[in-house]
Amino acid sequence: MIRKATEHDIDAVEQGYTELLTHEKDNGSSSNWVLGVYPTRSVAEGSCAAGTLYVMEEEDGICASMILNQVQSEEYYGIAWEYPAGDDEVLVLHTLCIPPSKAGHGYGTRMVRYAIEEARRMKCRAMRLDTYAGNKPAASLYTKLGFRYAGIASVMLQGLIPEDQIFFELGL
Repeated sequence: MIRKATEHDIDAVEQGYTELLTHEKDNGSSSNWVLGVYPTRSVAEGSCAAGTLYVMEEEDGICASMILNQVQSEEYYGIAWEYPAGDDEVLVLHTLCIPPSKAGHGYGTRMVRYAIEEARRMKCRAMRLDTYAGNKPAASLYTKLGFRYAGIASVMLQGLIPEDQIFFELGL
């Protein structure tokens, strides 16, 4: 079941971030996120308080998380989007996290499909997202689900992590 997170989910979301980032530290990173820098517990807490943190819960607990909001970072405004839309007409997916112990069960696909349906419920014209240019699994997932590559930009993630991000869009 996918639902809005509550404060009781924060520990599990943080554990998911930690598991993923520890795995990437030991095995190579596809997200370019950094343990203790981004994403953090405070990111989850702030998003939960804003009502924008979502989790997938199965019998054994939380198995995925994401943030859905209408916040586009400044880099989004430099991208040549196919579907022109105001900020209130776009839903943005951020920080999709599936811990390695939960990988391979289609949770990423289910989370993104849920986000698409949420954007449609909100009557958005488009859904947008970005990911690290080296994150091949995420890029593959997004294109498989109908997102179109829209551009690339060099950014400072959270003002701390330099990276090239690729941007995707889905017209609704």
